[in-house]
Amino acid sequence: MPESPAVPAARPTPSDPAALSAEDGKLVVLARSARGRIGAVEGAAVRDQDGRTYAAASVALPSLTLTALQLAVASAVAAGASRLEAAVVVTEASTLDGAGHAAVRDLSADAPIHVAAPDGTVLGTVVE
Repeated sequence: MPESPAVPAARPTPSDPAALSAEDGKLVVLARSARGRIGAVEGAAVRDQDGRTYAAASVALPSLTLTALQLAVASAVAAGASRLEAAVVVTEASTLDGAGHAAVRDLSADAPIHVAAPDGTVLGTVVE
């Protein structure tokens, strides 16, 4: 997924995968499932202030391109979410795309964004 030139990518800080809460671990499973279901470049999942989860895969159409994280955030907002507790993106990239990062930060300045490899290994967490 091409990253937005206006928003720089964020590099995740390495973290201990065992340190993920059970709820954040579920987000990893949901994001991997969304990615795998259609063979997308990325999968993502977010949890809102009420504990509801939203999963999505990246979209690349001639008229529309969205990262998985942008689409997961958009789905949460469309369902009435006003804040996010956590987010996960499963990707082969070593950085978090700027557009997805910005979408999460639109709803939460401090929600952790976990970046995981396609096998579910958590590579790190973006907290700023």
